[in-house]
Amino acid sequence: MKDFKGLSALIIEPHGGMRSSLHNMLNLCGLAKIDDAGSSSQAIRMLGNRSYDLILCEYDLEGGQDGQQMLEDLRHHRLIHPSTMFFMVTGEGSFAKVVSAVELLPTDYILKPFTADNMLERIGRAVDKRAAFMPIHQLIDVGNERGAIAACGEGAGLYPRYATDFLRLRAELHLLLGEAAEAEPIYASLYDAKTIGWARLGQAKTQFMQGHYPAAQAMLEELIDSNKRFLDAYDWLARTHQAQGRAQDAQNALAEAVALSPHAVRRLRRLGEAALAADDVETAEKALKLVVSKAKYSEFRDPEDHVRLVQTLVRKNDPLQAGAVIRELDRTMGGQPNTELCSALCSAMLHGQTGNQVRLAESLDAALAANRHSGGASNAVKTELARYCLAHGREDGAAEVMREVMRNAPDSAAMTRAMEVFEQAGCDELARALARQSRQEVADMVAAGAAKAGQGDFRGAVELMGEAVTRLPDNPQVVFNAAVAVLKCLEHEGWDERLGQQVLGLIAGVRRLDPRNPKLPVLSGLHQQLLRKYKPGGAAWMHPPDAR
Repeated sequence: MKDFKGLSALIIEPHGGMRSSLHNMLNLCGLAKIDDAGSSSQAIRMLGNRSYDLILCEYDLEGGQDGQQMLEDLRHHRLIHPSTMFFMVTGEGSFAKVVSAVELLPTDYILKPFTADNMLERIGRAVDKRAAFMPIHQLIDVGNERGAIAACGEGAGLYPRYATDFLRLRAELHLLLGEAAEAEPIYASLYDAKTIGWARLGQAKTQFMQGHYPAAQAMLEELIDSNKRFLDAYDWLARTHQAQGRAQDAQNALAEAVALSPHAVRRLRRLGEAALAADDVETAEKALKLVVSKAKYSEFRDPEDHVRLVQTLVRKNDPLQAGAVIRELDRTMGGQPNTELCSALCSAMLHGQTGNQVRLAESLDAALAANRHSGGASNAVKTELARYCLAHGREDGAAEVMREVMRNAPDSAAMTRAMEVFEQAGCDELARALARQSRQEVADMVAAGAAKAGQGDFRGAVELMGEAVTRLPDNPQVVFNAAVAVLKCLEHEGWDERLGQQVLGLIAGVRRLDPRNPKLPVLSGLHQQLLRKYKPGGAAWMHPPDAR
């Protein structure tokens, strides 16, 4: 029997008797480090404090969330490592509902009823596969995606039974690097050979990333025709419609997905936003009320959901419900980041509708003050605050907020959307002036960092650019130059573990914000040179272990 004594496990199961049974079975399989969680909220808190090699999660959780949504939450918020083995414990009825319906699948399913021997066999297979992929995960952890892509090719030769999985990971790494053209033929060959749904989805994503929206749409519609429960295909179809300016079609695609999977909060949120964009207030209200209700059971509640709901109710001319939502926000989310800003903005919306000018002015003052101190609100909320300021003669307040939004604009399209807020209010010249000022402020920050590095003050450059990233976390130019500053500091002053970890996050940020940046390979290349120079032991990560 395999030795699993070194593995740690977390059981997520609402029923005490079943938790004890699973605990005993894992003991029989040789695991000794086992923790239990009776709810998704408890599990999330535990995963925030430590990591586990293995997670056993019941599909039918309590509190409005199922095991699939639990897995998606954990992956989305990066609470579990990609190498973590996640097993879904489910009955045949639930299994039929979820298998092949989503892109993000668990490591394996354990169908009830089962024995310790069944579990042992499943865990054994998962451990073998995890060992084969661990060198690649280690390369990814240190930011060596190029090495990871090469290791996928080697791994497929060493472990042919996992060849499809290595190809899939290789394609995903190309997408991570913004190389859709390199990922597309991998997905295409997999789909042509095996007609795998996720491979077709991956191919559609590569078309989307290259701006080939009609081709992506055709692939996604074909996927949905062949499997009506392929939920991720609906999500990407909605994105494809939105990219082509078809708000109503995007809403329809999301509505179909929500009808199949009514508990997924992020999808419900997207449906509410799409309905608002399509001016379908009834659908927006229904979806956003569900978001606020279901988020009560989540550790990832967001006060901005209340802003969207109040915005919808104000459009519907329903001040009583809007007031109730604001009171609930204050009661249930007081003290959380951005709650003060969101509550004040909601109040401004309400008072603007009812015509209470004194309370409206007070609410706008409170929202502007909260925005200065919180700093973590989304650009969407800040833009809505600016829109209300402009609508009620507060140009200075709108300029203050939108200057910040423009400085943090991730691309020219975001800058254009920000300018449109002023143009729609008849403030075209103010929009152009703010855009010029914002671009100049970003350029000045970058130039100041470069000047310090040019003077040999590499630590000073890192500190200055770190402050700039804190202020403008979504500006790709700022994040890119912060990464350069850290790499130059490491190059000239030697390795520093804290800075080594910091630069990994910055490079990942550049990939997220500007995946087509032609200088990304240079950035990654310098990072790899420094690793080889200061951490030569890392070279061992370039190759999978010998096959046994």
